[in-house]
Amino acid sequence: MLEKTFDPKTAEPRLYAAWESSGAFAPTDDPNAQPFSIVIPPPNVTGSLHIGHALNNTLQDVLIRFQRMRGKAALWLPGTDHAGIATQMVVERQLAASGNAGRRDMGREAFVDKVWEWKAESGGVIVNQLRRLGASCDWSRERFTLDEGLSAAVRKVFVTLHKQGLIYRDKRLVNWDPQFQTAISDLEVEQKEVEGAYWHFAYPLEDGSGEIVVATTRPETMLGDTAVAVHPSDERYKHLIGKCVRLPIVGRPVPIIADDYADPEKGSGAVKITPAHDFNDFQVGKRHNLPVINVMDAFARINDSAPPEYRGLDRFAARKKVVAAFEELGLLRGIEKTRHMVPHGDRSGVVIEPWLTDQWYVDAKTLAQPAIKAVEDGRTVFEPRNWDKTYFEWMRNIEPWCISRQLWWGHRIPAWYGPDGRIFVAETEEEAKAQALDIYGHERPLTQDEDVLDTWFSSGLWPFSTLGWPEKTPDLQRFYPTHTLVTGFDIIFFWVARMMMMGLHFTGEVPFQRVVINALVRDAKGEKMAKTRGNVIDPLVIIDKYGCDALRFTMTAMSGQARDIKLSEQRIEGYRNFGTKLWNAARFCQMNGCARVEGFDPATVRQTINRWIRGEAAKTSAEVTAALEACAFGDAANALYRFIWNVVCDWYVELAKPILNGNDEAAKAETQAMAAWVLDQCQLLLHPVMPFLTEELWAQTGERDGFLMTTSWPDLPLAWVDPEAEAEIGWLIGLVGEVRSIRAEMNVPPGARIPLSVTGAGEATRQRLARHRDLILTLARLGDVAEAAAPPAGSVPFVIGEATAALAIADFIDLAAERTRLTKEIATQDADIERTNRKLGNPDFLAKAKEEVVEENRERLAEAEAARAKLQAALGRLETVG
Repeated sequence: MLEKTFDPKTAEPRLYAAWESSGAFAPTDDPNAQPFSIVIPPPNVTGSLHIGHALNNTLQDVLIRFQRMRGKAALWLPGTDHAGIATQMVVERQLAASGNAGRRDMGREAFVDKVWEWKAESGGVIVNQLRRLGASCDWSRERFTLDEGLSAAVRKVFVTLHKQGLIYRDKRLVNWDPQFQTAISDLEVEQKEVEGAYWHFAYPLEDGSGEIVVATTRPETMLGDTAVAVHPSDERYKHLIGKCVRLPIVGRPVPIIADDYADPEKGSGAVKITPAHDFNDFQVGKRHNLPVINVMDAFARINDSAPPEYRGLDRFAARKKVVAAFEELGLLRGIEKTRHMVPHGDRSGVVIEPWLTDQWYVDAKTLAQPAIKAVEDGRTVFEPRNWDKTYFEWMRNIEPWCISRQLWWGHRIPAWYGPDGRIFVAETEEEAKAQALDIYGHERPLTQDEDVLDTWFSSGLWPFSTLGWPEKTPDLQRFYPTHTLVTGFDIIFFWVARMMMMGLHFTGEVPFQRVVINALVRDAKGEKMAKTRGNVIDPLVIIDKYGCDALRFTMTAMSGQARDIKLSEQRIEGYRNFGTKLWNAARFCQMNGCARVEGFDPATVRQTINRWIRGEAAKTSAEVTAALEACAFGDAANALYRFIWNVVCDWYVELAKPILNGNDEAAKAETQAMAAWVLDQCQLLLHPVMPFLTEELWAQTGERDGFLMTTSWPDLPLAWVDPEAEAEIGWLIGLVGEVRSIRAEMNVPPGARIPLSVTGAGEATRQRLARHRDLILTLARLGDVAEAAAPPAGSVPFVIGEATAALAIADFIDLAAERTRLTKEIATQDADIERTNRKLGNPDFLAKAKEEVVEENRERLAEAEAARAKLQAALGRLETVG
């Protein structure tokens, strides 16, 4: 017998251990099974499970469990990313905290050994946390982006692209982190709004005929200015194009150039151009062949390219000194306070500097063309479809990809330098030495490049390197291309696009057929979750409190909410109650002798409610199957919720009680078998979303062979839908539901047994009233049900089929008090509607308020209008009573 309640704290670890130890997560060996593979977006080895991971991995697990139950060779391949900068930072902090030598003191080899020690002891915490989420990954195939197989793939890709001229070394601007002393990707740059200023500087014309005023938020960069740009159509400056200004402080002549980058409507219309310290200026510099003067070192201190008195100053100290110098020279024309966005390192927290340096680059534009075409052709499809626009926008305007990082933890660049600076790119040092021997004619010392590769370089190979490429492994042949990738919209550029480029270039096939973009999880008010706001929802805390299944169902049900999911703990608690509802229904059926009957065929049932529920199960099976095939996770969850809570628990179990308690043994036996069968279908259909509760029910509600998770998915014939049974039970539910609704609207006391009269009933309705009289009395809490020539005075009428039913409520409620209550509640809703409409009709509010606040007000308006309509309808009903 089932316990009174399901205890997730004891059941979840026990069930997961049983699944994993049995090998149930591995794909079937059946050679005829259709492959279905997913590669996990590899979480950082330093990471811990956050709510975004919970959403993303829940959806992947729902898909993989669904396809596994459908008999496919379902592989969910797990792994972690070495997370270069994050991991190095963690270990360096630990070394500092324990008083050990810093990495530069201990040397590269010793430091890397320390990182591997940390990885062995503390890395991969998130892997065990994914197990707590119920992730049915094939852990026997787990990969790490720095394991030997993936490292070999990385080296081969680098060398091949270099030979093809698609990897090269160049001096360009990068996002430079002065604290970590490395280039970082755009994804690792966080834009923060800060207090700042526009300093307006006058640059005197070299011929002494006047001046031109520029504005800048970074005065220190003027030390590297090599031009002033004006728009070619700006009449104010046309006569100055081609002339020079004398750069204050530095004394260098700087040309005035015409370029569309200058905006005549912004500031003075003239902009200073510093190609070595601004990404836009760098492009202007290339167009006009301007000198590129770098005035900062790797620590963002002023270097020897600046006048002596500035050398060695921190950039912000130099800023103050430059402003003071302009003021002293009489060339400061104003200071305009402003708030503006400034790039910061997401881990270091320091201001990022656009910095000119030698780095390794990939010719992303060339690699992007086949990847663009693959999505245009539909070989890879984005879901929702609108995300392909984001993909195309970035891919069609793609810049060279900087792949080198000045770190020690990662894939070291397979390039060696000879004494004369010549570069030898090879997969091994022996191969590099052989190349050098061919060039020099004798052995010369070689030094390997100190840099490592951008983490996204190795993760760009993830779909095929994890399956054994470049070797032609059985897994690669069977599971590549993968089927579905589930990921967040924020890494379409950084990861999805790069996997597309690399996969097509090295395998000739797309790495995945479908990319499902999941939403961003926000709090209940639509605010982004942040520790500083105190609104972070920790999935592990939620699992401890409500169980894993409640969190998983919430994530699945809400995943269809466009771009953002508004998550509240109350919603999670509600879905925990949904699981409890199914458990209680199963327990009730078990107590009433509802047990699985071997060989039972639902096609043979004769009772109306059993023919009806059979059809409802078939329709739900088809609906859930179609939704999961389309990755419409929210639709699948909503269909499951309606069927299990509303149809099975609220109606079928209630309608079955008289039969289970009756004297018709044949009807009872059929209903017991049918109830057990229906509960089995509930568990099967719900399993991908709520695996633990359903697996526990499966084990405790019958003698079974094997796990629920490896049982076949229900494929129920729609021919089982019985129109006659559907019409009859639909009529009964409609009648009882309308009575319940009126009772609730009119505040009828729960214990009041009100009479119901029916007028204008045809023969079919009379027969239904007679057949279901006892059920109607019980479920609707009525005193009597009878035909009448006309509705009695003091009753609320409603239509049921061709007949009119009337609920006599006048003797059970205070009509005047109810009118007053409803009128008062309508007035409250009217006031709320008016207040919200005023806000939404205010252009200032719409312009200044955050998008989530505007959306919250729109939702409040819709809710208030719906509530008002319901109250108005109730008041209208009340007026008919008298």
